Amino acid sequence: MRTLIATAFISLDGVMEAPGGEPDYRNSGWTMTSVDFDPAAYEMKGTEQGEATALLLGRRSYQAFSPVWPAMTEEFPGYNAMPKYVVSTTLKDKDLVDNWGETTILRSAADVARLRASDGGPISIHGSATLVHSLQEHHLIDRYHLLVFPVLLGAGKRLFSGAELGAQKLKLVDSAVYSNGIQKNVFDVLR
Repeated sequence: MRTLIATAFISLDGVMEAPGGEPDYRNSGWTMTSVDFDPAAYEMKGTEQGEATALLLGRRSYQAFSPVWPAMTEEFPGYNAMPKYVVSTTLKDKDLVDNWGETTILRSAADVARLRASDGGPISIHGSATLVHSLQEHHLIDRYHLLVFPVLLGAGKRLFSGAELGAQKLKLVDSAVYSNGIQKNVFDVLR
C-alpha cells in the first residue's frame, strides 16, 4: 500500500490558499510577505520531492501548476519526472499538457483508494484543497507535511475539511521551529 501525503503551507488559522502569489485572493503570496526568508524552513520540500514517487492533484491545482512547473527544472526536477494523477470529473485527456510527463486522470475517491492500495512509494498531494477535503472525508490521507506560518489570514481555502467528521487521531513524527517562526509539523494519521 502506498502512503498519501498531503503537503501544504498553511497559516496558523489553517488557510492554504494562494501561498505563492496565485491571483484572485486578497492575501496572495502570503508565504513570501509574512516572514523573513530562512532556507532551513524549506528543506522539507526537497526531502518530499526526493521521497515521492508520484504527484496527486485536483483539477484546479493541475491547471495552475502544469503551465509553470515543467519549466522550473531546477526547483522541481523530481516532480517533473514522476507520474502525475489528476482527480477530476470534468478534465479530458485532451486538456492535459504534453510536456509534463505521464499523467493519468482519476474520476473519484474510489479511484484514489485503488491507487493507494497499489504497489509503489509515497504519493505527494500539493495544493488541491477540494481534493484534500474529499480524501480526508474518505479517510485516505496517511500523513500531513505542514509548514505553519505565524500569520492569521482569516478568509480563504482551508486545509482541513469543514465536514462533520469523526475524530481522527494524529501522531507527531517530526517537528521543528525556524528562526522566522515557521513551524514544521509532520503527522501520521493513526488508524
